[in-house]
Amino acid sequence: MATLVLHHVSKSFGTKQVLKDVSFRLETGDILGLFGRNGSGKSTLLKVLFGNMKAESLKVSINNKEIKISEVIPKQLIGYLPQDPFLPKQAKVRDIIPMFHSGEAEQDRIFYDPNIATMTDNKMSDLSHGERKYFEVVLMSYLPHPFLMLDEPFSMLEPLHKERLKTFLTSVSKMKGIIITDHYYNDVLEISSQNIVIKDGVGHLVKAIEDLKRLNYIS
Repeated sequence: MATLVLHHVSKSFGTKQVLKDVSFRLETGDILGLFGRNGSGKSTLLKVLFGNMKAESLKVSINNKEIKISEVIPKQLIGYLPQDPFLPKQAKVRDIIPMFHSGEAEQDRIFYDPNIATMTDNKMSDLSHGERKYFEVVLMSYLPHPFLMLDEPFSMLEPLHKERLKTFLTSVSKMKGIIITDHYYNDVLEISSQNIVIKDGVGHLVKAIEDLKRLNYIS
């Protein structure tokens, strides 16, 4: 089991402090729901943890050992799936799989996934939004990172694709710690084991929808 601890991150853009004090502990088997209104710093936090953006103060430890953010990518500590598409549009699904996974067993696990097997001959540009998102999540989930961050994975998905994705994430969380930020809070709450709302730059632990209302995330 792996454990990631974020200690008191802070991040500003000019005179505006977006993140003041956000901390959490995430273990293998956990799914952390990260909520907040637009501009609250959710995506910023993911980018800071991945090393795409620099914070004023940040301390991260994995298995009780402090790490440098510059180690996250080369040591494959935290995987990150952004909201926007990133795979080549004209490439076929079957050709993309070996770009990310060299082992035959890993390739087969993705290739024969019942929701992917029917579209392996399709180009990325031919996939629906839900098909593409599911494929992206599966592709990233089978990489060796012990932790995975997903930015808006349920956004604009049809109900069937949402259910497929929730089933898969629940399964893969047995071997990873997962952070999900999404405005579709009901879908996240169905599978999350802990949740945080970022309000005024501070992370607040929440346990139920009533807490989301109390923190004015929802009315």
